[in-house]
Amino acid sequence: MLDAEATPDLTPVAAPPVRRAGRWRSAAVLALLCVAVLALLSQGLLHSLNYFETVDQALASRAKLGTSEFRLEGVVVAGTIERTATGADFWVRGGRGERVFVRAVGSPPQLFQSDIPVVVQGHFTSPTSDTFRADQILVKHTASYIAQHPGRVRAPNGTVR
Repeated sequence: MLDAEATPDLTPVAAPPVRRAGRWRSAAVLALLCVAVLALLSQGLLHSLNYFETVDQALASRAKLGTSEFRLEGVVVAGTIERTATGADFWVRGGRGERVFVRAVGSPPQLFQSDIPVVVQGHFTSPTSDTFRADQILVKHTASYIAQHPGRVRAPNGTVR
């Protein structure tokens, strides 16, 4: 005969309580990491976008822009390009006829000429000045034209480069 004390106890045992705090903590850390990654991505994308101000917009918000660096877009006024020892001086106009004098440092691009749209990167010399000091000149043209005619651009005045 078997002894009652020798037989194992086969009654079910209740499972230990589940620690819910650990799950919430893991979820909170994961959510915080997702928010941090999204914030870094959005800031990176916002800072990598590089828009420009038109001449009219820049003159209207000149006090706000001050002497901070930005890109200015306009059309080079005919007959105003003067090559200098350090680059070029010229006027750009906006859609409403407003004008800004640009003093560019560095060699202008080969396609740079009168009556073409350009984007110049730089800053106003003072918050009330009409003079824009540019470090870079970018000539604007369409991608479809470049695909059809690589190496040249036809300006609004009809000249080809």
